[in-house]
Amino acid sequence: MEWQPDEQGLQQVLQLLKDSQSPDTATQRAVQEKLEQLNQYPDFNNYLIFVLTSLKSEDEPTRSLSGLILKNNVKAHYQNFPPAVADFIKRECLNNIGDPSPLIRATIGILITTIASKGELQTWPELLPQLCNLLNSEDYNTCEGSFGALQKICEDSSELLDSDALNRPLNIMIPKFLQFFKHCSPKIRSHAIACVNQFIIGRAQALMDNIDTFIESLFALAGDEDCEVRKNVCRALVMLLEVRIDRLIPHMHSIIQYMLQRTQDADENVALEACEFWLTLAEQPICKEALSGHLVQSNVFLYRLIPILVNGMKYSEIDIILLKGDVEEDDNVPDSEQDIKPRFHKSRTVTLQHEGGEGEEGEDIDEDEDDDDDTLSDWNLRKCSAAALDVLANVFRDELLPHLLPLLKGLLFHPDWVIKESGILVLGAIAEGCMQGMVPYLPELIPHLIQCLCDKKALVRSIACWTLSRYAHWVVSQPPDAHLKPLMTELLKRILDGNKRVQEAACSAFATLEEEACTELVPYLSFILDTLVFAFGKYQHKNLLILYDAIGTLADSVGHHLNQPEYIQKLMPPLIQKWNELKDEDKDLFPLLECLSSVATALQSGFLPYCEPVYQRCVTLVQKTLAQAMMYSQQPDQYEAPDKDFMIVALDLLSGLAEGLGGHVDQLVARSNIMTLLFQCMQDTMPEVRQSSFALLGDLTKACFPHVKPCIAEFMPILGTNLNPEFISVCNNATWAIGEICMQMGVEMQPYVALVLPHLVEIINRPNTPKTLLENTAITIGRLGYVCPQEVAPMLQQFIRPWCTSLRNIRDNEEKDSAFRGICVMIGVNPGGVVQDFIFFCDAVASWVNPKDDLRDMFYKILHGFKDQVGEENWQQFSEQFPPILKERLSACYGV
Repeated sequence: MEWQPDEQGLQQVLQLLKDSQSPDTATQRAVQEKLEQLNQYPDFNNYLIFVLTSLKSEDEPTRSLSGLILKNNVKAHYQNFPPAVADFIKRECLNNIGDPSPLIRATIGILITTIASKGELQTWPELLPQLCNLLNSEDYNTCEGSFGALQKICEDSSELLDSDALNRPLNIMIPKFLQFFKHCSPKIRSHAIACVNQFIIGRAQALMDNIDTFIESLFALAGDEDCEVRKNVCRALVMLLEVRIDRLIPHMHSIIQYMLQRTQDADENVALEACEFWLTLAEQPICKEALSGHLVQSNVFLYRLIPILVNGMKYSEIDIILLKGDVEEDDNVPDSEQDIKPRFHKSRTVTLQHEGGEGEEGEDIDEDEDDDDDTLSDWNLRKCSAAALDVLANVFRDELLPHLLPLLKGLLFHPDWVIKESGILVLGAIAEGCMQGMVPYLPELIPHLIQCLCDKKALVRSIACWTLSRYAHWVVSQPPDAHLKPLMTELLKRILDGNKRVQEAACSAFATLEEEACTELVPYLSFILDTLVFAFGKYQHKNLLILYDAIGTLADSVGHHLNQPEYIQKLMPPLIQKWNELKDEDKDLFPLLECLSSVATALQSGFLPYCEPVYQRCVTLVQKTLAQAMMYSQQPDQYEAPDKDFMIVALDLLSGLAEGLGGHVDQLVARSNIMTLLFQCMQDTMPEVRQSSFALLGDLTKACFPHVKPCIAEFMPILGTNLNPEFISVCNNATWAIGEICMQMGVEMQPYVALVLPHLVEIINRPNTPKTLLENTAITIGRLGYVCPQEVAPMLQQFIRPWCTSLRNIRDNEEKDSAFRGICVMIGVNPGGVVQDFIFFCDAVASWVNPKDDLRDMFYKILHGFKDQVGEENWQQFSEQFPPILKERLSACYGV
């Protein structure tokens, strides 16, 4: 007997569906309660499917809503549906997938996919064969409905479909989909391509077996009149470029011709998909060969592509409306909260200084391509064109310029602001790739851009900020009066612009300029601080967060030069006022704490008057978060999980205080329970918490070791367990902290050598270990050997070679000094351990610019000892292998 609804029950369900469309909150609440009651009845879900599939007398939105409520029930508790109910729902779905209404068909498709994704693909074996059979139906609605459902299943379960778990249904499905590329309905053609597209990136075997048919079928659709079909064809070619460029190379000429057309497609969605092609192509290692082999030269290709990309970089009319491009002054309008993107705190990682520059920050390249359009944070043609031009500039370098410079001139001086604005964006996009070739033009371009900072259009002013920041490195390399001073003066005015987008762009650009200029800014500090402090009173919520960043970066860049009473007087009162206004639960504390951490490190003793309340609050934040985490782990239904970012940021600020205040932090630590809290944080489940804990442990070890020492016996096993390179940053900070502890413990480190040394030796020998981790590991091994040579020296042979290669590029500093002393002492204990790799040791010694006298003596003794040991003749043969520069340095510095 088929299930039949009871009339009274049906009316109740319909009333509920009507009520749930009411905007009134009280009604909505009642609906929620009613839903919870009805969910107690097993056949409530039968009513919902009945309304969706069979109650044709009802209006479509109500029927669809019934299906969506059912979908939510399936998501929440499908495993509790009685088998009879589940079977009834599945049957009804398949019998009605061809409903005449597109809305109902789509709703049934979503419902089918949701059931399938609940692990039901395995237990609903007839689903895929039936849907595939229904594709053959003469009835358009049935074919389209089935395809819609299949497309959603392919999107949700692509990996499962390509596995043995289901007997590899793709072997049948993919050839089937390919047949429909020729269907007379554009909607069906589009579904068919979209289904196959789901399997490109995963390289599904069934698709790879049919790859040539697929590519031919795509080519056949190149001229399709339907824009959805064209979009899916472009999307397929972009993905194939990543996965099977080998199959595209033979057709590259025609694909490029096609994509050049499509990038100018009247439909912006098609143009955007096509534009992705250039971005992906430029990122392929064989980009240059792919192009030059199949086009007379890359010249012809660039000649055609560049004007198209440049044209795509103009704001569309829609963009300008959305960006309120005609609103010039809006800095009195408060921000709406949803405009403010969540901020993620990047935990502290300890890095070393390198020769020729600051700590290497290569690992977190900002994708800030054109970050002036935040409000249109969705990807669009303008952003994609700019990104493609940026990547192409990095591939073709100055070969790009002959095609670009003639265009640029026309753009940059154009009377129409929209075109002029796009020209400034172009100039910024090529900054990285074409810097060499642009240098001759910069002396006249930079003043023009600085003038654009005063343009009457806010969108021109904001993009000029961004582009100038991309050339900051060059600006700083020139005499300060030439460009740095005028640029800084104008940027500071823009920081106080009446338009919020300009304020934001200027603040970000200024932060970049600070990073490049560093101490060059010292003469202007008073002027800079006046501006930044004035902005405090002027900015709305969102830009305040960026202002904190600009102040933090300033402190990082000028360091102790900030420690002057007049500067402290300007800067600290507004920061502390904000600090007092914010509650412990307010996420705005993140950027403010980050900023204060930089300021404390820079001000050093100058921060003393402010340190106590700041320190206390950080400890409280850590304590509160730990307590909340504890309550949540014991009673997850009673308590919310804490936001551990509060704890991470607080730990990082404590690190900044310890680093800035040094020994002055002693009193604060003595009066708090920070060591107990640290013991818990070091064992937290979240890697970022552990990462920041170990950074703080290292900083406290340097600043006030007597408070750390009593805990060492408990801390060392935890440090040992965290020498796990799967969590790079945690491992890095734990390694660094162990090195700092060695220097304080001295010979008392002995009992702990066996806990950590095997891990360190393993890490330094691992292939593909990031540079920062290698360097810190080498320093710590050296320090461990310095304090416990008898225990470490026997393993010398196992690490000497990677040890030498990883430290040769580090600047002379305390850490390098102690590590090299350690190696020298170990070579004294176990000279045999270095014999086979002595050339690497020579190279590492030569990397010192000026070692302290007693360290130089140690080097001298080892080099001469080795030379005497092997004899003049063997030494001559040995030193023949040295590169000339190494030979010269050793002979000049050490007389060997």
